[in-house]
Amino acid sequence: MLSFSDHLAVAVSGGKDSLSLLHILAKMKRHRPKTMLTAVTVDEGIAGYRNEALAVSAKSCAALEIPHHIVSFKDLYGFTLDEMIQKTRVKGNTELTACAYCGVLRRKAINIGARQVNANKVATAHTLDDEAQTVLMNIFRGDITHLAKEKPVTSKVHPLLVQKIKPFCEIPENESALYAYVKKIKFQSTPCPYASEALRNDMRWMLNRMEAKHAGTKFTLQRAIERLRPALEEAASKEEFKLCVECGEPSSGELCVACSMLRQIR
Repeated sequence: MLSFSDHLAVAVSGGKDSLSLLHILAKMKRHRPKTMLTAVTVDEGIAGYRNEALAVSAKSCAALEIPHHIVSFKDLYGFTLDEMIQKTRVKGNTELTACAYCGVLRRKAINIGARQVNANKVATAHTLDDEAQTVLMNIFRGDITHLAKEKPVTSKVHPLLVQKIKPFCEIPENESALYAYVKKIKFQSTPCPYASEALRNDMRWMLNRMEAKHAGTKFTLQRAIERLRPALEEAASKEEFKLCVECGEPSSGELCVACSMLRQIR
């Protein structure tokens, strides 16, 4: 995943996982003088939630002497997430949850933020739990393309898409939390007000029950997918990237998913 001369954009949300990853990478960097780290935080604009995360992230970055770059939904898209959800609910458009909008727009924002700081890789703190949940979500949706693409080290498919790595992909979430507590890392305590709407919650509940009854379920699921990945990549349709006619970012169609969502909101 890592090279000595990498410039890593570390996606820092202010939560326990991303701040644990930031502290570990900062520790590794002391022995790798050619490596550069820049924390990238996305400000979605969620009232009563994101301000705490921004403050916690900024404080950690200052203590670790790591540059901190903030990308906001308002600047990129013209709306905060709160404003987007309010507009969709006024229109009676409840087909997509807040998390569905946020997931697509956050991924785009992190990629843009990584390019803005001239990083060659983005490190995200997706844990084993996150990876197992994502696998199940894609299976339940029948989404083979995303099942093939969502991997610990993404393929280099377009110059404008910064390669992603997931150093915590085999680390259980409770171990990441334990590290944060042992190291006395201050992280955000307030839960996202939209989290209860997410399909991921159902996957988390299901996997945690399975893990409690059958220890190792999450590891088994993650490793099974890695073994199946070559076949999945062969079965998935090869995407030919164009540039979105609206924002100029890579897209499999004329209009990227983010801009398609934003058109509906407008």
